[in-house]
Amino acid sequence: MKEEYTLTAYTEDQLGLINKIAIMLLRKKISLKSLNISLCEIENMYRFTIVVYETFETVKNLTLQIEKIIDVFKCYCHNAQEIMSTQTVLYKVPTNILMNEESFDAVIQPFNIKYTAIEKEYTVFEASGKEKEIDNLTQALHKFGLVEFVKSAPISLFKSGNSFAKELA
Repeated sequence: MKEEYTLTAYTEDQLGLINKIAIMLLRKKISLKSLNISLCEIENMYRFTIVVYETFETVKNLTLQIEKIIDVFKCYCHNAQEIMSTQTVLYKVPTNILMNEESFDAVIQPFNIKYTAIEKEYTVFEASGKEKEIDNLTQALHKFGLVEFVKSAPISLFKSGNSFAKELA
C-alpha cells in the first residue's frame, strides 16, 4: 500500500546529487512530492529532504540505492508518524480585505501570522504549520480574493533522539 515517506540524505556535494536522485526516481517511475536542500548541523554538509508517495518496499530500495552513491554519507527513511514536519507559506491578499472584512481575522487567528509587507494594493503575510493546516488556510483565503501564494517544501526532523551528527561522532 502506498503512503507518504520522507527520505533524508546527508551529503557534501549538492549539485551532482540532484541529478543522480532525479535519474533514480525517473527509472523507478516515482513521483517526487517535494525536495528541500539545506545546510545542516554538520559543517560543510547538506541535508536533502525528499518526500515521495510510494510503497514501503520501493522506498526502502530507493533509500539503499541513494546510500550507495559515493557522495552520500547516510540516507534515512521515515513515515509521517516518525517525523515532525512543518511548512511555510507566503500569501498576498488585497489590503482592503484586511481593513474591511471582519471575518478575515477569524480565519487567520489560529495561525502564527507574520506580516511581511503592507502596501496600498496588497498585503503579504507568512504562516507556518502542518501541510493540511496550510492547505485549509489557502482554501479559506480564496474566498477573500487571494492574489498569490507560494508554499515551501516540508522541513522535518526525526522524532527519535538519534541524528546523523551523533553517528558521525
